[in-house]
Amino acid sequence: MNRGGVGLGGGAAGGGGPTAAAAAAAAQKQKTLLQRVDTDIGNLVDNFGFLVNVARVNDPPVRNSQESFMMEMRAARMVQAADSLLKLVSELKQTAVFSGFASLNDHVDQRTDEFNKLAENTNVILARIGEEAAANLKELESHYYSSKQRTSNLPHERLE
Repeated sequence: MNRGGVGLGGGAAGGGGPTAAAAAAAAQKQKTLLQRVDTDIGNLVDNFGFLVNVARVNDPPVRNSQESFMMEMRAARMVQAADSLLKLVSELKQTAVFSGFASLNDHVDQRTDEFNKLAENTNVILARIGEEAAANLKELESHYYSSKQRTSNLPHERLE
């Protein structure tokens, strides 16, 4: 029951994807989980098949204690395999949730860093624009105050 290509988590397609070590660890974990699934399902099928074979109606109406013991043992093994599969499903859910949160946190941290850099760049640009505006304003003021137009059109001089 090899399920090649079945991923356990969405890989990062864009930006900074997982490192090679993380990808190898994820591939190993996927392989281990698939082996567990194969083993547990195989155990379920084998034990169920054995139970069906033992449960056939024979001519003697009474079963001997050995057949009864074998049926109980196979049923217990089926329960163990089913329990193992349930634990596997729970583990996969936890992995999906926590890896989702981890990748979401990584993405949020990455975006926060990007926005902080943009904020720093914006502050530098705004400071430069402010300095240029102040320098231009000083230059314009000096031209205005020294211009003949200003001195000839002063309102207080007209009133006198």
